[in-house]
Order: sequence, then structure tokens, then C-alpha cells
Amino acid sequence: MKKLVIITLILLVSGSILLSFKETALSVPERVVYKKDSVVSVRAFQQVYTVLMSARCMNCHPSGDVPLQGDDNHLHTMLPKRGIDGKGVYAMKCANCHQPTNTPGLHTPPGNPNWHLPPADMKMIFQGRSPRQLAKQLLNPNLNGHKDMQKLIAHADDGLVVAAFNPGEGRKRPPLSHAAFKKAWLTWLNTGAYAPAK
Repeated sequence: MKKLVIITLILLVSGSILLSFKETALSVPERVVYKKDSVVSVRAFQQVYTVLMSARCMNCHPSGDVPLQGDDNHLHTMLPKRGIDGKGVYAMKCANCHQPTNTPGLHTPPGNPNWHLPPADMKMIFQGRSPRQLAKQLLNPNLNGHKDMQKLIAHADDGLVVAAFNPGEGRKRPPLSHAAFKKAWLTWLNTGAYAPAK
């Protein structure tokens, strides 16, 4: 009888210990684990690329120091310059016309509280880049604003990125919604961030 009581106590204590571990394990948020997949990754980047090549992104990622304007990517009419910090030079600051929100009316300046081009020391040029070139550039911290993988993931929700999907009256939106773009962006990064062959 004494052995039966000891065995029962051991089983009860063991069961309690096992249950406490199970509760702890369940309280930890689950982390999604992605498998590297070059086909899925490249296909996702092809979707991302269509957005990055749209006027909403390209206009602020030109090959020169003058931003582009309009759905046809012509040089900005006022010919403002990038400046060291990307916010313009002298009296020609981006914020002079680009207010915190879109200005009401057809083809009036779109807005954002932090409107700017990438800075002079990190131009992040999209214009003229092939899908392969742009993918490689986006992954290189020396060319992408010193962003590691976590910062690249967070960048999908950057205020200026989100603003591209609400460009104001008379402007063509990017070819994907922000939600679809973010999904493609995260899929590209989380499945290996593979660059297209060309």
C-alpha cells in the first residue's frame, strides 16, 4: 500500500510538472517559419518590382538629383534639388509644397509629414534598374539606407511607402494595393530574398 501511495504521488507531481510546461509553451506567441524557396521568392519580387517601378515610387527614386513628377516620370517642374538630407536646398525645400497631408484638388502636391528623397549619400536609385539590380541593391545595407532584414521588413509600413498608395486626386495608384504589396514584399524577404536572373 505504501508503494502505491508513493507511485501515485510521483505520478501526480510529474503530471503537474508536465502540465505547467504545456501551459508555458502555449502562452508563447507562435512564430511563422518560412522555407527558402527561390521560385516563390522571385515571383514575389516580380510583383514588388511592378510597384517600385510605378510613378509613385520612381518619382522619389530618380537616377539624378531632381525628383520626377507625374505618371510619366518627367522632371519636377520646379526643378528642386535633392540636397544633402534629401529634403531640398535653400528655399526650395520639399515641405514648402508637400504638406503633412495631400493638398485637396486635382494634381495638387501629395503630402506626408516627412516628404523627402533619399539623402545624397544613399540615393537608393530605382530608375533604370533591372529587377535583378534592384533586388541586389535593396538587400545591400551599403546601398539601402543601412537596413538589415528586420528593418527591410518594417520598411513596408514606412509612412512614405504607405503614402504612395494614397497619391491624391488625378494620380495613378501603384499596380497593387498596399496590403498586396506588403504581402509580396514579406514573401520575397521571408522565402530567401532571391534576386531574379535578369
